Amino acid sequence: MPTLSELVDLLHGWYPPATADSWDAVGLVAGDPDQHVDKVLFAVDPTESVAREAAEWGAQLLVVHHPLFLKGVHGVARTTPKGRTLGVLQDAGCALLTAHTNADQARHGVSEAMALALGLSDLRPLRPAAGPALDKLTTYVPVADAEAVRATLSGAGAGAIGDYDHASFSTPGEGRFRPLAGAKPVIGRVGDLEVVDEVRVECVLPRRARARVVAALLDAHPYEEPAYDVTELADPGLAAEGTGRVGEVEPTTLRGFAERVASALPATAQGVRVGGNLDREVRRVALCGGAGDFLLDEVRRTDADVYVTSDLRHHPAAEFLEHGSGGGPALVDVAHWAAEWTWLPVVEARLRSALSGSGMAGDTVSTRVSTVVTDPWVARL
Repeated sequence: MPTLSELVDLLHGWYPPATADSWDAVGLVAGDPDQHVDKVLFAVDPTESVAREAAEWGAQLLVVHHPLFLKGVHGVARTTPKGRTLGVLQDAGCALLTAHTNADQARHGVSEAMALALGLSDLRPLRPAAGPALDKLTTYVPVADAEAVRATLSGAGAGAIGDYDHASFSTPGEGRFRPLAGAKPVIGRVGDLEVVDEVRVECVLPRRARARVVAALLDAHPYEEPAYDVTELADPGLAAEGTGRVGEVEPTTLRGFAERVASALPATAQGVRVGGNLDREVRRVALCGGAGDFLLDEVRRTDADVYVTSDLRHHPAAEFLEHGSGGGPALVDVAHWAAEWTWLPVVEARLRSALSGSGMAGDTVSTRVSTVVTDPWVARL
């Protein structure tokens, strides 16, 4: 059976901790990486009731969406709710792993799972994830030295594009210059105008590597004063990952779409709240798993007919719908827990599939989605 570290590597490969928001707390919270795991439980919240479910089932790993320790603590005594939760898991030998905003934005993540549960198609991120910051370096090298300079640039970290490295583009041309008094030219003489067959070399590089790559160029270039320029490249915004999702549904009314949402999500005391004209047509849907009122301004600038999210506050929702009187999006507010619960069966199935095809004895690992409802509201009177 797989070790905890092997399962952590799988989950981190799908939901890299480095993609989480800077304020977030994700990754392995507790557990021995060398421990073998034959039962994995998935849940939204790391509550004491969920921890007891994991312990009673005999799980060695509990994977949750929300962090147990989002803010710093000075102790984990069992006199506190968080201390009791961690204590139950430790007594049972059950590790804890959190995938929060890194799972929100990812492919096969929370917002995508919610979108598919609601029947959306042709999905794209509402706010595409920013790609790596890139520069393009251009320099001019004598033909005989071009290959050595290209190799040096690649060795310093330039020319990597996806699954390729040593990528560059070269065009021939003529370089013109006249060395002045004090110069020590590699080619030509002081005072004489020179014309040299050169190659224009272009390559991309991570912006964080700019200083290192330029230093390598200056060290490797044969000229005393090499000509070069560095251009910052714009992010095209084509990432498949990102915050929220936008997709299409078969034409329906707002009332009909809201009824679909209510039937697709786990039932909660809150139910589904709807803002807007119930008879308006709905074709394009924007959504964000979890609390999504921080995206209201961006949604209003889209051509979505409705925005589905959780935890909408009175004033932002009211102001949003006032803009909507001119044809802007309607609102559907769902329970936070119910929206994010849709991810649990997705990540469970993904783990089972990966284990069965990996040779890590996946057929010996049992998985389960928690049956504990951790939505805090129990009644609507």
